[in-house]
Amino acid sequence: MAGYTTLNLKEVEDQAPNFGLAPDLEARMARVPLELELIPNRVKGCCVAVAAPLPPHQAQDLATLFRALADPTRVQMLHMLKTADEPICVCDFTAVFNLGQPTVSHHLARLKDAGLVSSSKRGVWSFFSLANNLSPAARQALSLVP
Repeated sequence: MAGYTTLNLKEVEDQAPNFGLAPDLEARMARVPLELELIPNRVKGCCVAVAAPLPPHQAQDLATLFRALADPTRVQMLHMLKTADEPICVCDFTAVFNLGQPTVSHHLARLKDAGLVSSSKRGVWSFFSLANNLSPAARQALSLVP
């Protein structure tokens, strides 16, 4: 058979001479021809061909994007930024979500780390808008936000 190797008992004994078998068992096995059929070496999985892994930087970028989108508050923020005519102040998010400024800033930092939003300072407040240079993956993810 193509791709398979057949070994008889003598070949097995030559490759590994001491199996520790009882002498009578060895004698009985020597009288019975034994052939072992080995499974071919697998280069890849056995069922279907799979795609090569993503480059590490691309996988990391997507994971960061998915983590940023995995929080309902951040999805709500993206919805508001997507529909806003101008940048939104942190103070407005604080009022809408009834959250403290540090929590709102944390959520916005995650969105910024994922490349979804950009910010600018006006006095003591930061204003946020959707990033202009969205990656294709971020653009596609945002298309799902109403």
